[in-house]
Formats: sequence, C-alpha cells, structure tokens
Amino acid sequence: MIGKSVIVDKLVFVRSGSTMEFDVTFDSGTITAIIGPSGAGKSTLLNLVAGFEMPTAGAIRIGDQDVTRLGPAERPVSMVFQDNNLFSHLTVETNIRLGIRPRMARQQGDHEKIMQALQRVGLAGFEKRLPGELSGGERQRVAIARAWVRRKPVLLLDEPFAALGPKLRRDMLDLIRTLHAETGMTTVLVTHQPDEAAAIAEKIVFIDAGKTIADGPADKFLSRTDVPGLADYLGR
Repeated sequence: MIGKSVIVDKLVFVRSGSTMEFDVTFDSGTITAIIGPSGAGKSTLLNLVAGFEMPTAGAIRIGDQDVTRLGPAERPVSMVFQDNNLFSHLTVETNIRLGIRPRMARQQGDHEKIMQALQRVGLAGFEKRLPGELSGGERQRVAIARAWVRRKPVLLLDEPFAALGPKLRRDMLDLIRTLHAETGMTTVLVTHQPDEAAAIAEKIVFIDAGKTIADGPADKFLSRTDVPGLADYLGR
C-alpha cells in the first residue's frame, strides 16, 4: 500500500457562530501528530478530512482527488475514534468484517484477512468474543484491526488511547508504528500528550482557537519559541 497526501486547503468551518480555519498538508506515507488545547478544533479537523463534517469553504484533496463534498464511505480514509466505535452486540470478527463489508456480506477470503489482522494486533483467538468481554486496550486493538483490514491509504486516529494507562499507551504507539511501517498509510494522530507526539510523529501540527497555527519537524517542534500559544499549552 502507498499512502496518499492529504491537502487541507484554506478550509473554513462554521458552527454555532464559531469559525474555524485550517490550512495544512499531511505528507504521503508519513505520521503526523496534531496537538493543541481542548476545544481547539483537533477532532473537527479529522472529522472534516473523514467527511463527517462538511466545510463552509475551501477544499480537501487526497492524492489527486478532490473529496471536499464526498461522504465518508466515498473517501479513501479509515478512522479510529477515542471510544473505538464497536458494536457491542456483535463479535470481534463481525466488527472487523464491517471494515471490509459494511453490509456484512461474507466473501471468500474475508475470514483469513480478519484472522491475520487479529494476529497482527495481538488478539489471535479473540474473534468470537464480544466487546464487553474485552479490556479498553483490547477494544482499541480491535478498532485498529478493523482499520488495518480496510487497507485505505489514509488512517486518522482521534485520541484513540486517551483512556489508557501509560504502559498501554506505549504498547499501542508501538503497534501503530509497526503497522505504519508495514502498510505505508498516511497516518494522522490527535493526542493531548506532547511527548507522545514527539515519540511517534515525523511532523507535529499545533492547533489553537480553531486555527492551524504552525507545523514542522517533530524532533524540534516542542522547543520552538516562535509559535504563538505553544509555550502556554506546554506549561512553559
């Protein structure tokens, strides 16, 4: 798989009298982390890229395709949410199959793909369990397996590990890093943990008050003094 670039071009989003403005590029095949205060617009930006929200103005291009007015199912994007978005009455296997066949129609080869995905996320043998029988970290692994079997060129992760402890967070970051190396998906991660962003990402984007303020290489970004609001956000 080859990831595709995501270009958010002068995007404007208006809701309840509040205006947000985003202008940023997520380079093909890279991992980008988005940081910023609560309510700054990080999740809104991901929802706009995924198609769950529609902009007032501007454009979104994925690769060479303008997807600005396409619905979520029409975009080459997979998304993992903070609450994992699993169906509680369906088995792990069926939840993952929905990533391949939204109408749940079975096709030859699906079972093998699902078993492989579970193996990759460390949940081999869990296919018949229900989400309620899993820990929080295991449910997030199922959500990641579902995104993995979709094999879309863009993966969006909206604070997927927020409810997990430090050890599980590190394990999940290692998993994302490994799957990214295997698939080459363009990966965008929203996180409230600056150290997490610096550890996994090649680029960091800082969002504040509904605007993309700055972006740059992850290894130097958190030490920058030229980014308005970054020092306050980091508590410096």
